[in-house]
Amino acid sequence: MKKETFPSIKVIIPALNEAASIGRVLAEIPTLVDEVVVVDNGSTDATAKVAQQHGATVLKEYRRGYGHACLCGLAYLVQKPPEIVVFLDGDYSDFPADLTALVTPILDHKVDFALGARVAAKRSNGALTLQQIFGNGLACWLMKILYGGTFTDLGPFRAIKWVTLQRLHMRDTTYGWTVEMQLKVLHKKISYVEVPVRYRNRIGQSKVSGTVKGTLLAGYKILGWITTFYFSKKD
Repeated sequence: MKKETFPSIKVIIPALNEAASIGRVLAEIPTLVDEVVVVDNGSTDATAKVAQQHGATVLKEYRRGYGHACLCGLAYLVQKPPEIVVFLDGDYSDFPADLTALVTPILDHKVDFALGARVAAKRSNGALTLQQIFGNGLACWLMKILYGGTFTDLGPFRAIKWVTLQRLHMRDTTYGWTVEMQLKVLHKKISYVEVPVRYRNRIGQSKVSGTVKGTLLAGYKILGWITTFYFSKKD
């Protein structure tokens, strides 16, 4: 299939001090993508410079937080919305080439949302910490019990139709971004699928699982979203 037959696909990459990895990520993104938006979330290294050198649109979001960066990228895309938005980390832990498989169920009109599941069979040893594996398992179990979900992961590598994403009214500004999206997909009965993707040890230290503080805050935020949303059912 030729590139011009594809719907418009744009990628948002939140990045904080990823100068060592962002170039490799951008170099491996499939050509079916129209634009890659790297949101520099207050980096003190050359992340923005490297991203620009590799042809990415670079935005600045000085308010720290994964959700802040994602919301900044979405605000920019409103000017010329794509048909599909892909979220990808800038640490080279995901395989950008897997983006093609990730968006295929959406391109084939089977679902509106596709989550890249970091399954054990495709995961490098140590790529996910024990606390991440436990936390993901607990969160997905709770979503199954409370909402009937079939998710097995909270992976950040994901694709969603633009019009569907607008229905979710995303608002989390920090660690709860991924689980908020999945909760709202379940609540609104939006069609979804998990696509097994490869996953490797990231370049550099994780801002979440790499510190005790980050791990605890992420766990607190994720569990807080699940329980609070259950009683409020907010859009």
